[in-house]
Amino acid sequence: MRVILERSNLLKSLNHVHRVVERRNTIPILSNVLLSTDGSSLELKATDLDLEVTEATPARVEQPGATTVPAHLLYDIVRKLSDGAEVMLRTDEDGTAMTVTSGRSSFRLQCLPQSDFPELSAGSFPHIFRLDSTALKGLIEKTQFAISTEETRYYLNGIFLHTHEVDGKLKLRSVATDGHRLARAEIDAPAGSEGMPGIIIPRKTVGELQKLVDDPDVAVTTELSDTKIRFTIGSVVLTSKLIDGTFPDYQRVIPTGNDKRLLIDRQSFAAAVDRVSTISSERGRAVKLSISEGQLTLTVNNPDSGSATEELAADYGSDPIEIGFNARYLLDVAGQLSSGDAEFLLADAGSPTLIRDTSDENTLYVLMPMRV
Repeated sequence: MRVILERSNLLKSLNHVHRVVERRNTIPILSNVLLSTDGSSLELKATDLDLEVTEATPARVEQPGATTVPAHLLYDIVRKLSDGAEVMLRTDEDGTAMTVTSGRSSFRLQCLPQSDFPELSAGSFPHIFRLDSTALKGLIEKTQFAISTEETRYYLNGIFLHTHEVDGKLKLRSVATDGHRLARAEIDAPAGSEGMPGIIIPRKTVGELQKLVDDPDVAVTTELSDTKIRFTIGSVVLTSKLIDGTFPDYQRVIPTGNDKRLLIDRQSFAAAVDRVSTISSERGRAVKLSISEGQLTLTVNNPDSGSATEELAADYGSDPIEIGFNARYLLDVAGQLSSGDAEFLLADAGSPTLIRDTSDENTLYVLMPMRV
């Protein structure tokens, strides 16, 4: 194999694919990126056996071929080359090594054969639909913060994507929960998503996807089966296994009868929570909300370091209530809201609270209270 390409093109593609590769691998081939030529382009592919990313980048192919080299090493080399440089990749006759040449720099990397590289994207994907990247980005960003990191409940370690009928209209929903909080976002279901199975997209895949959907003008083609999902975003193709598990019936934890309505300026509230929680112990981080007519008082007590209180003006006309929440969770939800005001719908100190974005009826958040 012998190809010449722009350093910037190669770096951009390596940046997309090398992140999938784990730094420590017991299987040597999984530390490598597969490089293969196709007419006038170089295709790069990396996998961790659960997730695979491929991207084709323009190149001058002087001699076609394919090989695999250490992904992070190649990325570090290309990253340190001069801007605007051309890079030549050339394998030896016997295929055991590849030389990377740019200007006066030359590097020689050990290769592993292409035949050892695993294939993840095989199989059929019966459900296909297209989304614009802004819609997909919204579904991910509004819910991914609530994904559980607790490995024992592995079925919560991702975003649940499914269709749901609301008032006769089909919606595409994303839901994430860790048992203490829940986030739900939805958009009008795109054509082709009808009849799709409910799927759980793993946390690592969600993270990679989030980095790839930055361009608002790109349409994302989504293909899925019962066990895998594939996203095509411009020249990048991301294929992932799905979490094999059953997502809990989240509808049961979304309260419907919460009649105490609190309306509060979102930025003032977030800043006040951040200030008073400075004094809380990292372990508990509980903030008490004392709500009465026209006023909200935030209190934090820490036996080791002291206490803090702050008062805010609020739109509230129901019976007074005291309720505690994890400060980090309140800040996470406040960070997702786009409107000026946050709407809290409360029942009592021991029941889940519903939080809505006053300018976005397609998202909602549920927080479980803490004892304070």
